[in-house]
Amino acid sequence: MKNLQQFKSTLLNYADKKKALDMARFFQAFPGGYGEGDTFLGVKVPDQRSVAKQFFKELNLDNIALLLNENIHEHRLTAVFMLVLKYEKSKTAEEKKAVVDCYLKNISGVNNWDIVDSSCHKILGPWLIDKDKGLLYEFAHSGDLWLQRIAIITTMHFIYNRQFDDAFRLAEILLQHPHDLIHKAVGWMLREIGNRDYDAEYRFLVKHYRQMPRTMLRYAIEKFDEDVRQGFLKGTIGDF
Repeated sequence: MKNLQQFKSTLLNYADKKKALDMARFFQAFPGGYGEGDTFLGVKVPDQRSVAKQFFKELNLDNIALLLNENIHEHRLTAVFMLVLKYEKSKTAEEKKAVVDCYLKNISGVNNWDIVDSSCHKILGPWLIDKDKGLLYEFAHSGDLWLQRIAIITTMHFIYNRQFDDAFRLAEILLQHPHDLIHKAVGWMLREIGNRDYDAEYRFLVKHYRQMPRTMLRYAIEKFDEDVRQGFLKGTIGDF
């Protein structure tokens, strides 16, 4: 039976000190940065995914909860990889709910953009798609950067299923957010909507683009034809 110490030792085998320094800079793990307090082993994401596949069946949710509460970034990211695998392999609603509960109880450890983006739409998304989504609105209004990013990125699963309303509503709530990590996330989700329904995204943008931060708008219109892109960027697209 594989245990938590074996997991940590296996992950450590892939560690690279130089990469750890690079990752600390990339994820802004410096005083005042959004990743302040994070520490890194320097393990590549594909290696973390490989370790997650080795251990997700053997480590229980209590073990994964412990990992989600550690300062080491790779422990938390690999922990959410394992939670996603557990959710996807669960055969009953009770098993899925246990994974969701573990995720939500330890959500303070889902606290960098890669950890958010690797997990919430794969766990909360499928769980909430046919349920009340009030939790996402609580997150959006929370004032917490990572909960707010979780709120909007979770809608990716809804978008994949051509349910756009919550993404649009949450985008409106976050429209004037001060942080570029939210600007990028909202713009990304709007672009995902446009990939499936151009007219739906276009109508939303016409209504809101003049109030959008520039980064959010650029992400949202990335796939548009150049003349349309320039129209939005120059502010010449008119209201309906």
